[in-house]
Amino acid sequence: MTAHTAIRIDGNALAAKVRDRIAADVTALKSRGITPGLAVVLVGEDPASQVYVRNKVAACAKVGMHSVMHRLPVSTTEAELLALIDALNRDATIHGILVQLPVPKHINEKRVLEAVAAAKDVDGFHAENVGALMIGEPRFVSCTPAGCMEMLKDIGLIGEGADLRGKHAVVVGRSNIVGKPMAMLLLHANATVTICHSGTKDLAAQCHQADVLVAAVGRPRFITADMVKPGAVVIDVGINRLPESEGGKLVGDVDFDGVNQVAGYLTPVPGGVGPMTITMLLQNTLVAANLAAK
Repeated sequence: MTAHTAIRIDGNALAAKVRDRIAADVTALKSRGITPGLAVVLVGEDPASQVYVRNKVAACAKVGMHSVMHRLPVSTTEAELLALIDALNRDATIHGILVQLPVPKHINEKRVLEAVAAAKDVDGFHAENVGALMIGEPRFVSCTPAGCMEMLKDIGLIGEGADLRGKHAVVVGRSNIVGKPMAMLLLHANATVTICHSGTKDLAAQCHQADVLVAAVGRPRFITADMVKPGAVVIDVGINRLPESEGGKLVGDVDFDGVNQVAGYLTPVPGGVGPMTITMLLQNTLVAANLAAK
């Protein structure tokens, strides 16, 4: 009897496919004299943030978008950052504004995110855009959950007349950036949704009921094989770097080797959700440019 292994959902391959589509749409917009523009703001020297920002700027170039990078020293005051955001809000060549998180502790993150004009909030963090998602009329959806939904579409669970009706989805994590918008998107796709968190009783039993399990807790290899229903679709949002004593490699919130023998579909880390997050940022910037063009 052959050992079971899950079908891998390849984020790199799907991202390439979606980016080809975005590049074609960007070319069409350019023919009308509009080049979608993204401004990326980075405050401080956080090494992980620098890598993310570099990847975002490179991704823009590949699909033909215009991007502007603002690197600010860690000593930047909140007032200076808000002044820059105000200028970008008024800049007609910029359709999307992304402030890379985390910002230094002396800056109020909530105030900064709310300062970005809702029509340029391509991260989907502004209260107006979160509210639009809540009532089922999304404009900009937080990029990671949007990428996860593209993955479910790619394997035929949603789209083309299919939805998650009758399916139980479990989201582990309740952050504003991933957990909550993910749950809302699954709900709009007609899934029955459970959100689990640090206060959930018997987490393993809750996870084991999931036809679709999304792990977004930021704890390495937290979801183990015994927590997964055989044949489930498992989406691993986590990106955790192990200590040097354990090899220092990147792993997800899911114990890949174990869950791989139980799940029906599984996203790897790296090469799973990560590439889709940046792809959906490009998609949101394209949407913003189209809205501005109207």
